[in-house]
This record gives sequence, structure tokens and C-alpha cells, in this order.
Amino acid sequence: METPMQQEPKVPFFQTTTAKMIMVGLLTIILIIPLALVQELIVERSQRQKEVITETTAKWGNSVYFYGPILKVPYKDPISGASCNAYFFPETLNNKTEVTMVKPLERSIYKSNVFTTKMQFDGNYTTPNFASKGIPAENIYWNRAKILIRTTNLKSLKDEVKIKMGNQNLAFESVATGSNDSIESLETNYFEYQNLSNQLKFNFTISFNGSKQVKMVPIGKTTDAKITSNWNSPNFNGNFSPISRAITDKGFEANWKILHFNRPFAQNYFEVLPELGKYAFAVDFITPVDEYQQSERASKYGFLVIGLTFLIFFLIQSISKINIHIFQYSMIGIALIMFYTLLISITEHSTFSLAYLIAGASVILMIACYSISILKDKKFPLFIGTSLAVLYTFIYVIIQLEDYALLVGSIGLFLILAAVMYSSRKIEWNK
Repeated sequence: METPMQQEPKVPFFQTTTAKMIMVGLLTIILIIPLALVQELIVERSQRQKEVITETTAKWGNSVYFYGPILKVPYKDPISGASCNAYFFPETLNNKTEVTMVKPLERSIYKSNVFTTKMQFDGNYTTPNFASKGIPAENIYWNRAKILIRTTNLKSLKDEVKIKMGNQNLAFESVATGSNDSIESLETNYFEYQNLSNQLKFNFTISFNGSKQVKMVPIGKTTDAKITSNWNSPNFNGNFSPISRAITDKGFEANWKILHFNRPFAQNYFEVLPELGKYAFAVDFITPVDEYQQSERASKYGFLVIGLTFLIFFLIQSISKINIHIFQYSMIGIALIMFYTLLISITEHSTFSLAYLIAGASVILMIACYSISILKDKKFPLFIGTSLAVLYTFIYVIIQLEDYALLVGSIGLFLILAAVMYSSRKIEWNK
């Protein structure tokens, strides 16, 4: 007599592999909330750093902006009879600027990079042409000519500024611009322009305390500029790139040559002097990637770290038939998020690399020890600790890379996917 086939006992849904997978997936999504809060904390601390640096550097000196020297000659308009000014730019303008980074200013736990700059100028003017505007010679007040410099950093001037015009030495004084912008002006006293030669040569030196940037408007018909510094990570910015540059561990040297037809403005202006800052060339003296930027980049991989760690535990659970409660998954997830709070807090008092090492080692050790009590075996916790160490090292390498971060990251994720596919090939997902 045939015996009926015995049916396997039906497993409750919440004990099936599918249900466990759903619960772990939901927990992973829920953990995005505290991870987002940690990312907000990093942004908040980064903003605080910027505020402190702005306050600190404002007392030392802000970005150095230089627009000049400009020959200013008053005249009487032949039609309206009003008194006006004409502005003439140099025929040639040569500049040598030396930027020396000094000891960072410290306030609380924050440091601000600052520098001193010495700018040497020489060149020449040709006799201004008023005839093109129909202004008769008797309407030109040659005896009231001035030299004008525009900048944003008057309070950080280190020394008195004097210019040698031909055989005359003229001192600059600050004057009100009458505008609401941040541009300030220096002007000389009156001098008699007609008593000087047709090819009027000039030279002067101006020194600033500054931070963040050196910016210069190339107003010479031919402008030659050279900037050197002991800063080894410059960012060349503005409207013109240097024609040559050399960057070493000890600093950099960059050269510009700008001709009048390279720029869309004239060599002289009547009545109103335009603001030409948008045509300047500049060098930024900033840290390429600071600790907060690195921490923020690390936190963007938080979801990946949590997901892959849960996946490792889930595969171990499915292969070894060891039951892991959702609460235990939660504890592991919170530990992974704690990595980022440790990272940002330690970074504020140390380097990013050391903070990453300490935070990573602490979290890996804690999860590995916790795994011993969960998995009742030392083999799996050792594998988990090794896997997390490899994962955190992989992410650290990606953070440090710039041009090849996408390539390395894509290859790494491909290899991780291949490992997961290989490890899960014998799991019976239908149970």
C-alpha cells in the first residue's frame, strides 16, 4: 500500500529569506535619515569654518585686487562747459609680484592661510590724445594731472606707496570713490604732465597683506606680469591663463603677456572710468580639498557602506543558517553611521588621514567583536572585519583620487558585484 508523500512543513513568511531581505532593505532605507543628519552636521561645521576664516582674514587682509596705474587728466567739455576727467592707461605695464605664504592665523580649532605680497610695477605712458574727442588744448588742465590706483584692500597696505613719474616722486593718498561697491582708490597729488617727456616712464612698489587671491587688471597696451610664490597648489583663474607656468613642491612661477587686442576695452576713457574687474587674471591661494570636503565626500559613500555591510551579514546568515535579528542589524547600521561623526570630530583636531584611520579602526573593531556574539564563531567575524577594512580602504583611495576616482570606483564596484554573485550562487532563495 502506497504511503502519501510527506509535505515539508510550511515556513512562516517572516522567517523566509524573502521576508528577511525585505526587512534588511527597509532598515537600510531608514538609516538614510540619520546618515543625512550627519551630512548636514558636516555641512554646518564646514560653514562655520568658512565664517571663522572670513572673520580672521578680514582683519589681516582680504583678496588683493589691483587696477592701475591710471593717468587722470581733467578737462572742460567744449560743448557743455562741464568739468570732466579723462583716463589713460599705460603704453606698457610690467609687473613682478612675489606672494609669500606666512604662518596660518589660528582661531579656536580653525586655521586661515594668509600671505604677504610685494608688487613691483614699471612702464610708460605716451602723451594723451584729446584731439580724437575734439577737445582743444586750452580746455585741458595738464597741471592738475593725477595717477589713480583702484583696489579692494586699502587697510592691508603694508607701506606708504610712492610712484616715480619721470624725475618726480609722488605719494598716494586714499580718496572716496563715491560708490557703494567695495572698490577703493588711491590718488597722487596734482602734477604738471606737460613738463614731463613724451615717453613718460614710471615705477613703484606696493605691498599688501592678503588672503585667498591675487587679482590684476591688464590695462597696459602691452602687459607683462610674473607671479611667484612658495604656495604649491595655485589655481589660475580669471579672464586670462598664464603663457607659462612651473609648479613644484616649493612653490610656483607663472607668466602672463596680454596685448591690447586680447581684451575688449580701450586704452582711454572720457568722463567715466569703467570697472574692468571681470577682465582681470587671478591666482587663487586655497587648499584644493580641505578636511570638511573630504569628510563630506566620505559621507556620500555611507549608503554604499551600510548596504554592502548588511549584504555581507545577510549572505553569512543565508549560507550558515545562523539567525540574525533585525535589532542586531540596526546596531550594526548605527555603528557604521557613528564612523562619520567620529571622522568629523577627530578631523577638527587632527589630519583627515589620521582621523579616517582612527574612526575606521574603531568601527571595524566594534562590529567585529559584536559579530562574535551574534555568529557564535570567530571565522565569520574575522571575514567581516577584513571585508570592512578593504571597503574603507577602497573608499579612502577614491576620496584621495581626483581624475581617476570614477574609473577606480567603477572597477571596484564591478569586482564587489562579481564577489556577491559568486558567493550567493548556491543560496536557495525560494525558501
